[in-house]
Amino acid sequence: MKIEESSIVETNDYRVIIYPASRPFSAKETKVIAEKLYDFIGSWAAHGKPLEASFKIEKNQFIIICVDEEKEAASGCSIDELGGVIREIDNEFQLGFFDRMKASFIENGEVKTLKLQDFKKGIKEGKFAPDIQVFDFSKNSYIAFLSDFLLPLRRSWAGIYIS
Repeated sequence: MKIEESSIVETNDYRVIIYPASRPFSAKETKVIAEKLYDFIGSWAAHGKPLEASFKIEKNQFIIICVDEEKEAASGCSIDELGGVIREIDNEFQLGFFDRMKASFIENGEVKTLKLQDFKKGIKEGKFAPDIQVFDFSKNSYIAFLSDFLLPLRRSWAGIYIS
């Protein structure tokens, strides 16, 4: 993840935290979000020790946070602080970061997000092309993020709903 704000070397398997929005960010929102995250990440610490971390806004809709826990592990309190910043952003722009009952996928080159129950129903009813790609927000390591964040429907977590 080439992120200009980061000094992280891309050979370690970092901890990844993904915050999916329910809709794409506007240009103004992206600028404000990036500024707030840049300021936060620059001073983020666990028990007074700085965390080596970076962020990326992926597909103009998902915030990806990476932490190099080989240098310093993110503590519960530091994760709570991150959650607080994300909650502030969410409250400011109504992005639905904490609504976990949604699914995002790429169809015809466009990122789409639906309520989870509507997505599952659509799969069972064959409403989606078999070549759509599905995002998996449960990835918590950088290697898993790189390899499995976006998968073809059949290979994704949603593949079990194909009739």
